Amino acid sequence: MADGHTTVVYDRDEASRNALANDGSTAVADLKELVGTLAKPRAVWVMLPAGAPTEDTIQTLSELLDADDVIIDGGNTFYKDDIRRAQELTEKGLHYVDVGTSGGVWGLERGYCMMIGGEAAVVERLDPLFATLAPGLGSIERTRDRTSTDDRAERGYIHSGPAGSGHFVKMIHNGIEYGMMQAFAEGFDLLKQKNSELLPPEQRFDLNTADIAEVWRRGSVVSSWLLDLTADALATDPHLDAFSGSVAV
Repeated sequence: MADGHTTVVYDRDEASRNALANDGSTAVADLKELVGTLAKPRAVWVMLPAGAPTEDTIQTLSELLDADDVIIDGGNTFYKDDIRRAQELTEKGLHYVDVGTSGGVWGLERGYCMMIGGEAAVVERLDPLFATLAPGLGSIERTRDRTSTDDRAERGYIHSGPAGSGHFVKMIHNGIEYGMMQAFAEGFDLLKQKNSELLPPEQRFDLNTADIAEVWRRGSVVSSWLLDLTADALATDPHLDAFSGSVAV
């Protein structure tokens, strides 16, 4: 595995477990075997949908782990649930770290942006893990006049504060992200509809949205990774015929 890390993995889906085993992980059949296979002090990263799947898994793990072990929630848990869980797990001698994770399916290649909440000493213990998952300095120009002595933010991850703070920061991040996506969607729809037959002929423009997305990527103040993804989608499917217009849940 990357940077010499060893991992033990569990997923309810056997095919997913086997795929990870082929990548160098040790796959196990259940959570009890996972805990028994990991070396102490253990760090167990839970990556599940928020709500019951995460809650039930963390509850099960809390009954299997030993004092000083760490449970990491890398999903999109509501931050107040993190605060409650951290308090409950502390009573059992366990540590809890919440990691707001951004990067999507591309993170494996690009690195993941992480916003981390939890006890400072525990986050420091896990730093080699976060450093491997983060994108690193990369080619992004460094911010002028930045005076912070903590270079983790420049490398793509921060310790934002106590338990709950990581997912709180990620929640705000998601609100901004969805607002940006909505703005792009409405903007490109306006461009597309500018050729509508409902408009007077002299006001109709047959605009090439793929070219507009591409030119906005270069020097425009709205350039961003979300725009990069939009340009890529329009280049391969100019009318977005392959998109259903709804999101599976």
